[in-house]
Amino acid sequence: MEKTVKIAVIGGGPAGLAAAESAVEQGIRPDDILILERADKLGGILNQCIHNGFGLHTFREELTGPEYADRFIRKVREHQIPYLLKAMVIDISPAGMPGGTGLTVTAMNAEEGLVRVHAKAVILAMGCRERPRGALNLPGYRPAGIYTAGTAQRFVNLEGRMPGHEVVILGSGDIGLIMARRLTLEGARVRVVAELMPYSGGLERNIVQCLDDYGIPLKLSHTVVDIKGRKRVESVTIAEVGPDRRPIPGTEEEYTCDTLLLSCGLIPENELSSALGVQMNGVTKGPVVNESLETSVPGVFACGNVLHVHDLVDYVSEEAAQAGANAARFVLGEIAEDSAAPVTITAQDGVRYTVPSSISLNRMEDRQLIRFRVGNEYRNAGIRIEFDGKEFRTLKKNILAPGSMEQVILQKKDLEGIKGLKNITLRVVQY
Repeated sequence: MEKTVKIAVIGGGPAGLAAAESAVEQGIRPDDILILERADKLGGILNQCIHNGFGLHTFREELTGPEYADRFIRKVREHQIPYLLKAMVIDISPAGMPGGTGLTVTAMNAEEGLVRVHAKAVILAMGCRERPRGALNLPGYRPAGIYTAGTAQRFVNLEGRMPGHEVVILGSGDIGLIMARRLTLEGARVRVVAELMPYSGGLERNIVQCLDDYGIPLKLSHTVVDIKGRKRVESVTIAEVGPDRRPIPGTEEEYTCDTLLLSCGLIPENELSSALGVQMNGVTKGPVVNESLETSVPGVFACGNVLHVHDLVDYVSEEAAQAGANAARFVLGEIAEDSAAPVTITAQDGVRYTVPSSISLNRMEDRQLIRFRVGNEYRNAGIRIEFDGKEFRTLKKNILAPGSMEQVILQKKDLEGIKGLKNITLRVVQY
């Protein structure tokens, strides 16, 4: 199968759906877009997130994950945007259009076989995956009963199967916190949630609603030091860790259980991006992008969890709409060439990264949103914005935490008011 379109969207989750819809609203004909999704239905990970809390920012109402996804699926179908399911993208390469321009997306599909999609622009919206046991170097046996939190979520919510009945959870990411509550409601006993860092990796509301409300203990600065069980997990031993993240002898506690869930971080799915030659950010493990969410490869845009891991899907949709609109503007020739050097954005002193990493003053909108995360927990602190080393503004914050994404908005008129501006710095300051 060979198909030529203006925009190819890789991923049919919340990011891909919002990007495709936004591109249509920007003026791209629906049949000039193709969404490629490897699953057998649209919606992505939201299909298994049956808890509520989605849509408060986007729709001003509280929805479950499937309900939130359905809003965007309906819009895609109303616009009659084509999509191909069960399509595994295996390659993105340049020179895809007639005349040697654009990109070619190669995918495999059970019905169509080898699929080649030639596009002027590509939107990366592949999402992320969980960090498995093999990446954690956990000691002990390798019995059955060890799952990532997302796998357990799929078992319970989509397949109607319980992964176990007595559970220890390692890591306090949002999926792990939500599964602590979910398993409890299904009759399991969650014995403890252990977190290596001295702070939680999840949202404060999930700690309260999923752990505190059910009396599930959260042990910070703790990790798993032993797993027992030949065929099935029989017990898990955790221990306190010091500032060097090494276990402290004598602090071990053994918990009998039949299941260990891992909620130890998410990794953006960027194998395709790397193979294409996209410049990557060493902190986020996602592409480096400019103010248009365009990567270092012209015509390739990124959004959602493939760019950086989000805490709220509402932010994913907002970011994806921007990527879709900018991809459409690129295809329509509405993004002006800019020979001037871009303004770089630097993260320092507690700010781990920023998205975007650079801004073109000639191409940016009147307002520029910058999203970022901090690397530790801070109270009575602030985010200082500096233009070429001089303080522009400091935004006071009662609390800053790694589990919550932060954002600042810059006005174009303020940036243009600094002659020869080269660098914007974001840093944490303590009061």
